[in-house]
Amino acid sequence: MSTATIATPLKGGEWLIKASTAQDTFIPENFNEEQQMVKDMCATFLDTEILPVVARIDKMEQGLMPALMDKAGELGLLGTSAPEDLGGLGKDFITSTLVNEALGGGYSFSVAVAAHTGIGTLPILYFGTAEQKAKYIPKLATGEWKGAYGLTEPNSGSDALSAKTTAKLSDDGKHYILNGQKCWITNGGFADVYTVFAKIDGKEFTAFIVERGMEGFTQGPEEHKMGIKGSSTVQLYFQDCKVPVENLLGEKGKGHVIAFNILNIGRLKLAAAVLGGSKRSLNIALTYAATREQFKTPIANFGAIQHKLGEMATNIWVLESALYRTCKWIDDKETELEAAGKTSAEALLGAAEEYAIECAMLKVDGSELLDYVVDEGVQIHGGNGFSDEYEISRAYRDSRINRIYEGTNEINRLLTVDMVLKRAMKGRLDIMGPAMAVQKELMSIPDFGNDDDTAFAKEFKAVANFKKAIMMTAGAAVQKLMMKIEQEQEILMNIADMAIQTFNAESALLRAAKLVAEKGEDACKFELDIMHTYLYDAADRINKFGKDAINAFADGDEHRMMLLGLKRFTKVDPFNSKEARRRIVEKLRNDGKYPL
Repeated sequence: MSTATIATPLKGGEWLIKASTAQDTFIPENFNEEQQMVKDMCATFLDTEILPVVARIDKMEQGLMPALMDKAGELGLLGTSAPEDLGGLGKDFITSTLVNEALGGGYSFSVAVAAHTGIGTLPILYFGTAEQKAKYIPKLATGEWKGAYGLTEPNSGSDALSAKTTAKLSDDGKHYILNGQKCWITNGGFADVYTVFAKIDGKEFTAFIVERGMEGFTQGPEEHKMGIKGSSTVQLYFQDCKVPVENLLGEKGKGHVIAFNILNIGRLKLAAAVLGGSKRSLNIALTYAATREQFKTPIANFGAIQHKLGEMATNIWVLESALYRTCKWIDDKETELEAAGKTSAEALLGAAEEYAIECAMLKVDGSELLDYVVDEGVQIHGGNGFSDEYEISRAYRDSRINRIYEGTNEINRLLTVDMVLKRAMKGRLDIMGPAMAVQKELMSIPDFGNDDDTAFAKEFKAVANFKKAIMMTAGAAVQKLMMKIEQEQEILMNIADMAIQTFNAESALLRAAKLVAEKGEDACKFELDIMHTYLYDAADRINKFGKDAINAFADGDEHRMMLLGLKRFTKVDPFNSKEARRRIVEKLRNDGKYPL
């Protein structure tokens, strides 16, 4: 297993086979002054404009959501990613991601904004002609026009390319005639501009820009949903809908390129939004636990409640570490591609594709983190958590959708492993060498000593071993199952979960190590407690996922050897995580909120 450190950004998935250095890792504490100001502005906007009217939003008060989006547009929050010459702010990728995070606690409003700035705007910004961008982007960037995206159909969800909506060139060659329907269209009830996918002559999957009011284009009534009730969600109907030929978006028959590339960015931005939602829900639970008394004492004094709060904070901090580590990689790659002559659109799309593996993992981890936080938040509230009078009940309902859209978590887990394997086969990732080295190590006498006395040597060795556990398990599974591995989805998802835990653990370790180097150990006790708690627990989780995978395909001597190897690779020193969580919660209570 190579442990060579490098100063240049790793390629997507390359963290599996190479080590990063703390000093070259971007961490949230590195936000510049402008980025912090943008984040603070978003938080103020949420507190003053959105949260006071969130109940009215949920009741779908006519015109309220578009009006609030107009206010966000006036502040530039809808055009963060758009270039200045097209009416946007032209900010970097980290800043635009910060906006998603900072608005992520806004319930249905955050969904509407994310849909507008993401899937509603980016397809035109990245794939539109100069004329299309000039016509639509300035108005989308300011919020004068609202954007939406029509991909899903009643019978094509995860299998998006099986869509039935068709497009046929008119006899005079001036229009494409669309027929079909789309469902679950966020912002669909009030949007002005829609990116809609259809198959030309029933074959060539293509994107089109459709405007409200075009002949033959209608929408259904608002859907009644379990959560995000204030988010407009409708079906779209196309009955001989006339779309001008100049509104074909991108290349004919290349609609999948638009759909999949936009999803890469959307998955990371969703992770940012759920991070913001998680922080807000933790703060709500923390405030309640500090003020709710039982047995003549605040329930925050009880160990059972402290465990929940400590676990929330730990996983939030770790997701935050992994998210912004990846953001900087994308930002750096975008800069590199622009320097090589790519347009800004081509550069960001290329950068997002490079780190599509990490985007998929972040989406899974973030959506499941928010579900955990709101679930435990309800539990901390007890019976009150089941009442609509308490905000945590809305957070609970609104969270559930995140594991479904932007690709279900099952699909994203499968994609994580699939993308790694495909890149290995194409030579983009040198997986074979490290995998063979791990197999060789399994046959050798284990070295349980550790002469390295540098800072965090044990922790970095543990993370390196987690990677070996993945290489061993995945390598053996591919070797044993060959082409049949695609049918073994349970094994693939086990391997994906090992990867998510390992990427998170390494990101947390790098962040903690960088902070200690900058501030000293005494100033970083909170961060060190979080890092050590996560690392300790991740070892057991990786062991369980690996064991489940190995038990599903190995037998005999190979089975026994791999289980012994897995045990070796997931061995960490004993750690009192109970006391660490209590110290974490003490910090939360002293601050009155999550500290970042």
